[in-house]
Amino acid sequence: MIPVDLQEEPPDFHENVRRRGRTWLASHGVEPDAPPPDPSALPPYWRRSNRQLWDAYSGVCAYLAIYFEWCTGAASTDHFVAKSRNAGDAYEWRNYRLSCLAANRNKGRFDDILDPIGLEPNTFILDLATGRIRANPSLDDELRIGAERTIARLKLDSPEHNEMRAKRFARYVDGGDVQTLREWSPFVWYEARRQNLL
Repeated sequence: MIPVDLQEEPPDFHENVRRRGRTWLASHGVEPDAPPPDPSALPPYWRRSNRQLWDAYSGVCAYLAIYFEWCTGAASTDHFVAKSRNAGDAYEWRNYRLSCLAANRNKGRFDDILDPIGLEPNTFILDLATGRIRANPSLDDELRIGAERTIARLKLDSPEHNEMRAKRFARYVDGGDVQTLREWSPFVWYEARRQNLL
């Protein structure tokens, strides 16, 4: 995971998502700043902005920091503050993170992970030969614990994720180009640059 900049909401987001969501909440007596009685009953108006979210973040998963094609169907809108915790945030662009399906499922309704938006640079570091991820040992205790919790919750250190990152770096070393590495695997590129390996 690397720092992500919050992108501007699309011009039609207010009309297509926020207004519809807020209207539904009001008509059903659901307080926008409170947990909804039944989160699964919230109409998924956010899906109207799925493609715009993918475009805004250039197809890069906020949690895995990898590019994925829209046509794979692997894109999902993660609500950083879970729908079960705050009904109104279900319809707020600032609460959306572009996510691969697996990362979104792993996060679920939990709120104990670090937010890629506003993340401190170099919070997570990689061993590029193995793809292993870990919390930067220079972090203060609170941030280090948060980073370790994030790795565990999202399963960022799984053998499959490690292999993916190691392969991406190996392909670059074997004659790949920097731009492709940056576009397809921004975290690996970020770490290779930090480690002066580009």
